[in-house]
Amino acid sequence: MSSVHTASAAESAELAVVTRADVVESRHIGSAVLVSPEGEVITSLGAPQKPVFPRSTLKPLQAVAALRAGALISPEAVALACGSHVGSRQHQELAAQVLAKEGLDESYLKCPTALPARPQDLKVHFEAGKDKTALAFNCSGKHAAFLAACRTSGWRLATYAEVEHPLQKTVMEVLEEYCGEKPAAVGVDGCGAPAPAISLTGLARGIGKVAAALDYRNPRGREAEVHAFTVAQAMLDYPWAVQGRGEANTVVMEELGVLAKYGAEGVLVVAAPDGTAVAVKTLDGSHRANSLVGLSLLAAHGTIDVEALGPVLKKITPAITGGVTDAVVGSLRLSDSVTAVL
Repeated sequence: MSSVHTASAAESAELAVVTRADVVESRHIGSAVLVSPEGEVITSLGAPQKPVFPRSTLKPLQAVAALRAGALISPEAVALACGSHVGSRQHQELAAQVLAKEGLDESYLKCPTALPARPQDLKVHFEAGKDKTALAFNCSGKHAAFLAACRTSGWRLATYAEVEHPLQKTVMEVLEEYCGEKPAAVGVDGCGAPAPAISLTGLARGIGKVAAALDYRNPRGREAEVHAFTVAQAMLDYPWAVQGRGEANTVVMEELGVLAKYGAEGVLVVAAPDGTAVAVKTLDGSHRANSLVGLSLLAAHGTIDVEALGPVLKKITPAITGGVTDAVVGSLRLSDSVTAVL
């Protein structure tokens, strides 16, 4: 990893600022890129050509690979495979169904155990007498799809998360094919699966190609395999499975009709059905500004209804509050460097 040059603070751009009493309190710096339906760079901020770990924003591409390798799963399960879910009972049950169909159970999952992420789901979980389980881990849908693919292909189950496994080689093939570049490095993700490092530009192109599969008028959409169409359509049809009802990615897909996927450490990718896509990375690892930046770039290009964007951002952007009444005392806004390119 020492030979891989990731973007430095000096190479990055100021993406958004937090103000309190009209004074800038915090600054989010990083990189962002907007690519056209043809995969050409339209807008570039910071150093999107430098490699990052996209983390879970790669899940739609990993789901394409699982389907290519033969995973026989429902559209809902495809959406779950693309998701970083909150571990609700519904998410856990869907992951368990994928495994049961293959004669497997949660003991085969190589992801860590976890508890549901939200208090309301945790209450239901404890009332059912449950403890930590791999089914509640946010990547359980992806891992269940991996196992389903291995069952179909006759590949070894115990090593499916290892980088030399045939399934992970298929993932790397899909990544290179869709993103147009080879990983600069491969680490280990939080879920235990391989974590490739690619540029934000490649990430936007890759997820944009998945989204473009929805539009066969688009040459890139015609190039994309049917599995990409299945993935994109499943995410839009079952957005609750991708994150959770009321959560940011789910709200964006429900109300704006674009693919949206967060990744750990401040990464976000959003892609319109015509293949226009944005990838954002904040260096501080925070997601606070990502939706504001990414969706604003898409809206400026005319791929999101501007009137619908405001209410959505209000729902999913953390308010800057103070006092026992949680009064709004500040704001999160785009930086001047971003507004200059809108």
